[in-house]
Amino acid sequence: MTHPEKESPAGSAPVKRVYIETYGCQMNVYDSDRMRDVLAPLGYARADAPDEADLVVLNTCHIREKATEKVYSELGRLRAHKDRRAETGQATTIVVAGCVAQAEGEEIMRRAPVVDFVVGPQAYHKLPELIARTARATGDRIDATFEPEEKFDALPAPRAEGPTAFLSVQEGCDKFCTFCVVPYTRGAEYSRPVDQIVAEAKALAAQGVRELTLLGQNVNAYHGKDGGGAETSLARLLRLLARIEGVERLRYTTSHPVEMTEELIALHGDEPKLMPYLHLPVQSGSSRVLKAMNRKHTAEEYLAIVEKLRAARPDLALSTDFIVGFPGETEKDFEDTLALVRAVGFASAFSFKYSRRPGTPASGMHGQVEEDVKTDRLARLQSLLSCQQRGFNDRQIGQTLPVLVAERGRKPGQVLGKSPYLQSVHFEGDAGLIGQIVPVRIIDASQNSLTGAA
Repeated sequence: MTHPEKESPAGSAPVKRVYIETYGCQMNVYDSDRMRDVLAPLGYARADAPDEADLVVLNTCHIREKATEKVYSELGRLRAHKDRRAETGQATTIVVAGCVAQAEGEEIMRRAPVVDFVVGPQAYHKLPELIARTARATGDRIDATFEPEEKFDALPAPRAEGPTAFLSVQEGCDKFCTFCVVPYTRGAEYSRPVDQIVAEAKALAAQGVRELTLLGQNVNAYHGKDGGGAETSLARLLRLLARIEGVERLRYTTSHPVEMTEELIALHGDEPKLMPYLHLPVQSGSSRVLKAMNRKHTAEEYLAIVEKLRAARPDLALSTDFIVGFPGETEKDFEDTLALVRAVGFASAFSFKYSRRPGTPASGMHGQVEEDVKTDRLARLQSLLSCQQRGFNDRQIGQTLPVLVAERGRKPGQVLGKSPYLQSVHFEGDAGLIGQIVPVRIIDASQNSLTGAA
């Protein structure tokens, strides 16, 4: 979301503006926010649209099919924007950042001369240096280094923009699922030091943040070191963050089933600040397909984890990810996925057709599933998941939920917040409620949100 910026006072240097287009996961949302933090000392304020920007950054995602082509399509539009501004003597710097930049930096520079430079997800702290190089027309136009420790050390203190915030604690992945590009675009697993995370959390809390969501490609694989050099688990880190004054809610995403330790499962029942909502990707309900995916867990093991989680926290709501049409998936495999969905009962889910990602083992596997079969299976799966999500929302009607109010609603006199289960809740209320946790009685539900009365 972008916001209008005030003009610079008379006599001061003109404000430079940056527009960042963010694709993909919550980690990219966090990265875009930190890019703005890095650029702020250079005088860059937010722009509402590319046409208003002196600097345009495309923060890209490489997970889904045609991700790269979407970037080139957007670059075509930006070329016209850059040319129009040039006619009036205004320079525009175009940057491609994120995972597509990491994976295909040289190809981007070859195919799209409009791009001034590309920067990978572990090097965006170098944006000021790269901008300076571009202005002098010197130096390398690609920076795709893997230096997460250096990146976090170089980032400025975060700036909160509301009562909720993301906090990156872990990056990269060592799991090497056969369909996934993350190990190649984000690098090996890296866990930030405990003291660094706690300091950032305290800074955010001092700015009015009430809810923190810890981020990582495999966040529950977190094993950062404390001040004494001892490794700390995610459960222990969450306990430390729960003690920070002002922090009332904690979440974490995205998790891997094989990293759901007994300690972390128990924490869901022991720590009231840990919200009763967990995103735990399963990808398939077929153990045979999961083995081909190199997921390192079976469908039966996933169901056992769910059973333990619900024993620890009976009101826990689960969301997940599914890929349909993975190479070799049979109708029986797909029926196993539907059976797992019925057994678990998900509050929400993300589901996609398998798409080949160049360089991943699955892209060369035999038994690629026909597109029309994938389309049919995805429709059947999404129909079932949609029914479960609507049913979960409907069951909230008549309940009173604590809602963290985050912003004004779309209608005058309305505010919008989040339930403990991450549902959007809108109700009539004054903007002075923003930042507060308010008891709200749920009076109606739709597929994607709740309506309440305070």
